[in-house]
Amino acid sequence: MTVDISNYTIATPLPISETNPIALEIIGWRALLECPDIISMLDDGSLQLTAPTTGASSKSTHRTRCEWKEPGYWLFASAADHWNRQEMRVTKVNSAQKVVIAQIHVKGSERPPVKVFWNKGKITMGFRSSYLQEDPVNTTVLENVPLGALFKVNIHANDSGAVSVSASCNGSKSTSPILRLDNTWDTKTLAFHGGVYNQIDYSDTTDPDDGSICIISDLSITHG
Repeated sequence: MTVDISNYTIATPLPISETNPIALEIIGWRALLECPDIISMLDDGSLQLTAPTTGASSKSTHRTRCEWKEPGYWLFASAADHWNRQEMRVTKVNSAQKVVIAQIHVKGSERPPVKVFWNKGKITMGFRSSYLQEDPVNTTVLENVPLGALFKVNIHANDSGAVSVSASCNGSKSTSPILRLDNTWDTKTLAFHGGVYNQIDYSDTTDPDDGSICIISDLSITHG
């Protein structure tokens, strides 16, 4: 199955220009044509995303990413159910061995309600029950997800503020407890993101070969 991100926005580890070091964001179909070193369609229709640790980042971080972003934002109350389903493998990981692979992003903030990580061979998640919450509560969703292994990861949220994350790999499956968001999220606009977002700051001493790569073989975003 071909992973279609033609209308998605791709957040890249490339600068906007030689004089503007902020990370370039570009529509998916153009990214495939113009940025083949960091996003490419493989022969089987899978999507490969590459994020060197050293590269361009947003104004607020020193961390690079190569992420898809769904087109448009939504409210939790805008649909009964919101699903982000990915089948993927992490084929290379940065020296911290931690990378965000999926999240519910909140517009205008670096503190999302849900982040999902490939973290030293595990799938873990960070959850903020309140928009005002500084630090997330971190839990393990699934153990034994080796580098290079094919796995599935799903984020589900509904209009009553219930959230769960599930993952499966090599015949093992696990789902987080159902977590509850409070009403501080009711008016926040949200969007699913996925791919690789390095959880390590770059510096002048960062190894130029450090970075992360994932291959997404199936992607489904639904609201309804």
